[in-house]
Amino acid sequence: MPRIKEKLAAGEVVRLFGIGQLASPKLVEMIGFLGGYDGFWIDQEHAGLGMRDVELCTLAANAHGLDHFVRLPATDYASVMRVLEAGANGCMFSMVRGVKDADKAVRWAKFPPRGERGLNGGNRDGRFGLEPLAGYIERANRDTFIGIQIETPEAIAEVRDIAALPDVDCIFVGPADLSMILGVTGEFEHPKCLETIGELARYCRELNKPWGIVARSASHAAKMYELGCRLFVLGSDISSVVGGVRGVKQTYADLFPKN
Repeated sequence: MPRIKEKLAAGEVVRLFGIGQLASPKLVEMIGFLGGYDGFWIDQEHAGLGMRDVELCTLAANAHGLDHFVRLPATDYASVMRVLEAGANGCMFSMVRGVKDADKAVRWAKFPPRGERGLNGGNRDGRFGLEPLAGYIERANRDTFIGIQIETPEAIAEVRDIAALPDVDCIFVGPADLSMILGVTGEFEHPKCLETIGELARYCRELNKPWGIVARSASHAAKMYELGCRLFVLGSDISSVVGGVRGVKQTYADLFPKN
């Protein structure tokens, strides 16, 4: 399985599909069959997915050789540990409020000596007890993807220190919350947003740290790429259904009432 963190470390573009409100292993399979994507952003923050949803979606993704991580809400240790044991290959931490929060998130996701994660090799990530514990710890600490979202005033102010943290694999811009904080809600290409993201991009470039974003349009994605972004969430379950239904209505416009 091509790993998200390895592709980012090599400077390659990573294309993710967002799974959330309509989470289903069949949808994951469909995206896998369609091809072109490198993995999945599984959204537990705004969709409230349960462990069963995470298990089924990650099983389907693994079957297609596609990597994945779970975007968590503002959270606690148990929530991090449980999605990892359920089979997620990593976590994206939302609503992080500064470097202390970011470092705590890393420690929750890593076993000692780097972190504080408790050991239980009997779940999916430990191959149900079939993997020797020492090897399991080494593999999990090496392979688990950790992303930190920059979308609060505190995180924006401390973004350089967050990007400098060991074991943070990716800095991620939350474009909607960022635009709201800057007073230009929904204006994703507003100069204030581009200036703030440009500063973040400069720090990441200096520290050789990959960064990502949810693309809001083709022009937005192009500008982010020029700034150095290499991880893109390109579409989601909701946007795809809405776009698909609109496309059907356009195709059969004569059969629909005119507004």
